[in-house]
Amino acid sequence: MAHPTTVKIQMLPQRPQRRRSLISGWSVGVLLIALLISMPLLSVLFSAFSHVGDESSSDIWQHLATTVLPIYVTNSLGLMVGVGAGVLVLGVSTAWLVTMCRFPGSHIFEWALLLPLAAPSYLLAYTYTDFLEYFGPIQTGLRNAFGWKTASDYWFPDVRSLPGAIVLFSLVLYPYVYMLARVAFQEQSLCTLEASRSLGCSPWSSFWKVALPLARPAIAAGTALALMETLNDFGTVEYFSVPTFTTGIYRTWFGMGERLAATQLASMLLLFIAVLIVLERFSRRQARYYQGVGSQPSVSQFSLQGARAIAALLACALPIALGLLLPAMLLLWMTLTNLDKSLNREFFELATHSLILSGVTAGLGIVLALVLAYGARLQPSSGVRFGVQVAALGYAVPGAVIAVGILVPVGRLDNAISQLSEQWLGVPTGLLLSGTVAALVFAYLVRFLAIAISTIQAGLTKIRPTLDDASRCLGNTPTQTLTQVHAPLLTGSLLTAATLVFVDVMKELPATMVIRPFNFDTLAVRVFQYASDERLVDAAAPALAILVVGIMPVILLSYRITRSRQYTDAE
Repeated sequence: MAHPTTVKIQMLPQRPQRRRSLISGWSVGVLLIALLISMPLLSVLFSAFSHVGDESSSDIWQHLATTVLPIYVTNSLGLMVGVGAGVLVLGVSTAWLVTMCRFPGSHIFEWALLLPLAAPSYLLAYTYTDFLEYFGPIQTGLRNAFGWKTASDYWFPDVRSLPGAIVLFSLVLYPYVYMLARVAFQEQSLCTLEASRSLGCSPWSSFWKVALPLARPAIAAGTALALMETLNDFGTVEYFSVPTFTTGIYRTWFGMGERLAATQLASMLLLFIAVLIVLERFSRRQARYYQGVGSQPSVSQFSLQGARAIAALLACALPIALGLLLPAMLLLWMTLTNLDKSLNREFFELATHSLILSGVTAGLGIVLALVLAYGARLQPSSGVRFGVQVAALGYAVPGAVIAVGILVPVGRLDNAISQLSEQWLGVPTGLLLSGTVAALVFAYLVRFLAIAISTIQAGLTKIRPTLDDASRCLGNTPTQTLTQVHAPLLTGSLLTAATLVFVDVMKELPATMVIRPFNFDTLAVRVFQYASDERLVDAAAPALAILVVGIMPVILLSYRITRSRQYTDAE
């Protein structure tokens, strides 16, 4: 009995020292990655405020303030208000219907309502413009049916306008609110809603007075995500001629050649994003929402019949039809009717570029996210947690802002290298990093690393800490524990993170437009170029490819939600 005791006494002084040094290495790695990812944001802020007192800076800013800045602010605020109202109405109403009501097709709509999330808004902008324009099938059919000859004989809404952009954004972004609101409604306690009914509340009153207030944090988070995506958009607002901060940054940088003014506009756009985040936190700063959990039965559903069932079915079917099915059918029809022209060598070259960028970014993204998430698990100190949060800020920053934040320091570094090369070797090097695939991949990592971090962190929370302790007792280092224990258990989370990053890179337009190398277009860039030249038939095949790839993570997410619910019901 004495021998095991002696072994324990010898191991105890050594294990904490070994673990402390290794953990400190992981912490340094987390902080270095966070610093690297935050560089574009810091670059924008530094460039914008370091020239505040310059006379040239004041003149440029004064010109912007008196000409286009009020338009940017007005349109951006109008989009935020309109899209916020649209996603709230669509997301909350459909989430309540599929969660609390039974009607024909309700189980199908539970997962199908997520599908419009696969369609980038700029794809809807191009397809609906072709569908609703003067020579499109809708207006042509109306003229033939009523005998109208010219556009002056009737009124038809202009889709290429601020209201049109609001409608399209609402159709593709409402799943953010729907997904979080539905989860919130599902987790609400049976006794809470039944108590409201026993007190005489109708289903409508229970929704307004009980269910909606309890789901407010989730709804606010989903709305904030939708508004961030709205402010990030470039293709839709540019095609619809709705000047916003994103289009202003692009035009100021490339059209006017004013780098400083572009960084100042980017800083103002960051202010909008910061206000969104603060408002979302402020809306629930003093609220506490506690729900009973455990083996309680789920909330009883209302059975809808007759006209109510038809109304509920239409309310859930219309967002899916308008947000995905109709645009997909139009793109498929245009692709098939021009198959020889659509699937040509250029299409496959563009697809190769997009696949390379998406694959490289997804691979690097899961590696960096795994380091960050596992480092936070090893040492959950305030500094490490702050570093992970900083690294995850990129998803809230629009792609145009990230592009500006990367081009400014990279351009200065290229100029410095070129000057040194000319002084020492007599040969200028030119631009080595600006406009390269490496800079573009870095922009994607800054933008989408947060998705991989959150997915991997969710997977790590399901692994019990006792497995870490058991691995350490067997003499494994933290790195060996990660590779031999956690990585096999995280296979599903790693694949999900890689898929989400892959698809988001395929759809990304603003950062790609600004940073991409010369003659290295992607599917998203070429779709925008074709649509801007009114060559919508040529844009159909690349747009359809983006849409098909975008459906992949949505189907995966829908499958996981359905499987989770089946598992819960079985318990």
